[in-house]
Order: sequence, then C-alpha cells, then structure tokens
Amino acid sequence: MMGFAEVTKIESLLIFFLLVQFSFLSHSILDPIDFLALQSIRKSLNDLPGSNYFASWDFTTDPCNFAGVYCDGDNVIALNLGDPRAGSPGLSGRLDPAIGKLSALAEFTVVPGRIIGPLPETLSQLKNLRFLAVSRNFISGQIPATLGQLRGLKTLDLSFNQLTGSIPWSVGALPALSNVILCHNRLSGPVPPFVSPILTRLDLKQNGLSGSFSPTSLPPSLQYLSLSWNRFNGPVDRLLIRLKQLNYLDLSLNQFTGCIPGILFTFPINNLQLQRNLFSGPVLPFNQVTIPTVDLSYNRLYGEISPLFSTVQNLYLNNNRFMGQVPNSLVDRLLSATIQILYLQHNYLTGININPTAEIPLSSSLCLQYNCMVLPLQTPCPLKAGKQKTRPTDQCIEWKGKTRN
Repeated sequence: MMGFAEVTKIESLLIFFLLVQFSFLSHSILDPIDFLALQSIRKSLNDLPGSNYFASWDFTTDPCNFAGVYCDGDNVIALNLGDPRAGSPGLSGRLDPAIGKLSALAEFTVVPGRIIGPLPETLSQLKNLRFLAVSRNFISGQIPATLGQLRGLKTLDLSFNQLTGSIPWSVGALPALSNVILCHNRLSGPVPPFVSPILTRLDLKQNGLSGSFSPTSLPPSLQYLSLSWNRFNGPVDRLLIRLKQLNYLDLSLNQFTGCIPGILFTFPINNLQLQRNLFSGPVLPFNQVTIPTVDLSYNRLYGEISPLFSTVQNLYLNNNRFMGQVPNSLVDRLLSATIQILYLQHNYLTGININPTAEIPLSSSLCLQYNCMVLPLQTPCPLKAGKQKTRPTDQCIEWKGKTRN
C-alpha cells in the first residue's frame, strides 16, 4: 500500500496536470463571438478558380491556425483574406457585416479579387483597427462616414475599386492617419482637409474629384502627393510652399492655375509632374534643379527658360509659351548625354546655339519643332508634336508684341 505522502504527491501531480491543461485550453479556445463571425465571413466568400485560400478553414479545428487569421489569446487581431502571393486568383463574394464583431481586430486586408458590394458599416465598430486595406476588387457604394470613428486608423487603402460619392469629412479628421490611398475609383466632390500631423502619403489619382485647396488643407508632413486625373482647380502655390518634405508630386491633368513657386524645385522630389494644367507665369527656380524628372508641359508658362534646369535628366517644357534663346547649359548637358529628354516643342523660342553637324547621343532626345526659329538640325519628335517644323511668323510677331506690353 502507498503511504499518505505518496498519495499526496500523486494528487498534486494530477492537479498540476489538470491546471496546465485547463490553462492551455483557456488560452487556445477562440472567443465564441469571434468564432461565429469567422463562420459568417467564410459563408459570404469563395475562392476564385485556382485559389485554395479557404482549404485550411476547417471549423472543427482551431481557427487561429486558419490561413490569414492571427490571434492574441482568444481574439482575432488580424485578418488577411486571400492568398497574398502575387498573381494569386483571389476571392469572390461579399464582405459580411460580421467583420464588425471581431472586437480586437487591428488589421484587415483583402487581396485583389472579385469581391462586390459595399464596405460594411460595421467596420466602424472595430475601435482597435489600425490598418484597413481592401483594394483591387469591385467594392461599390460610398465610403462609410462612420469610418471617422476609427480614431486609431493609420492606413486606409481602398484603391482600385468602384467607390462613388465624396470622401467623408470625418475621414479627413482622423488624427492618426499616415497613408490614404483612394486612387482609381469614381469618387467626386471636394476633398476634406486632412488634419493628421503624421500623414505622409495621399493618393487620390484617377477619380472625379473637384474643388480647390486652401493653404492649410494638407499637413506639412506629406511626402507623397498624387492628385492627377481629377477636376481640381485654383492656385496651389501657397499650399505647395508648406509641403517641404515632398519626394513625389503629381498634379497632372487637372485645372490648377496660378504660378509654380520657385522654392518647389528645392524640395527632395524625385518626380515632379505638373503637366496638363493651367499654370501660368515665369518659372524661376531658386537654385540648380536636382529633380531627375520635371514635367511642366501643356500649361501657360512663359518667359525665358532658366539655365538652372540644365541638371534635370528628363525635362518636358513643351506646349507652353516660353520664348528667347535655349540656354547654352542645356545644350551642353544634352550633347554630353547628361540630359536624356529635352522637349521644347510648341513654344515661342527664337534660337538655340548648336552646331548643325552636332550628333545627339543615342541615349538622348531633343525636340524643337513649332517654335519661332529655323531648326538648326532635324531630330525625331513624338508623333503628337505634329508635322509642322516652325510656328507661323504672324503668331511669333503677335506673341512678341504681347510680351512687350
């Protein structure tokens, strides 16, 4: 027979084992509300042909081991729907409102696919949500104004969908936003002021947005700003001079007016796209321009071309109203292959100091046609530059008279 001490020792081991097992189970069993929410989400979505994303979603096992499901304790904290590998087929169906039941969710993403329907209003219930990315699907309807309740949201990416309506003012008021990517939708109306002091990326290109910007409508923290292919208007010079951290700026294909501030060319920008607007006035950089690509084409800019542009690799000044001589520094840089693209066609330029026998490097392109000068040499130009080599004399005389008055 076992002694009392031995029995006590065995009982203690059994109790310890049961406690460990209970502790393990208590930490591995998913919260029932999260469990039911995942079931509803699964029922509303399907793998597209070739996708096996949902193969692991077997609700007789632990959902925290499902593909794209990440847990902390008994709650789901991240849900990445679909196979994130490039070229994967994605999912179809709709986003179920049960997503809003995942109370601890901090990250929600959906890979490119064919998901239709609106964004669930219940997303506003996810008070811990920091990252929301539902892009490259067929999401329709409006951006819920209730997203403005997500005070901790840092990234909002709803790009490449079919969203309509305006950007809610409540979204612009979110205090922690760092990335807003709403490009390639069908949004319309004015853009709300963005108040977040840490907003670094704002991408609204290819929508139907309109209106103008006040000098304080965007924070100085912006590093990436794309507003191209919209219907914006009005001056932006007072706004731009505040955005000194920009490294990418694309305002092309709008109706912006006014001058281009010279200080803009001192910003750490890699690609400056201001083409196809209504910008006017002379362009006077403060210092030597170190931006690799500068596109100011199809505007109403006039005056002489600044020699400070000679350090730009790809310079598009075509289809403006520039006049006078082409600076010698631009010619020198072109012939040394430092400038790769120099488009000056469709202006009122009167001369260029270049030897007719000069050979343009194969890596460089020069277009001079349709100016107020006889071309010193023939160079290939883009097809859209037209066939006329020189601007009619009467236009040159008329423009010269206007600039004197």
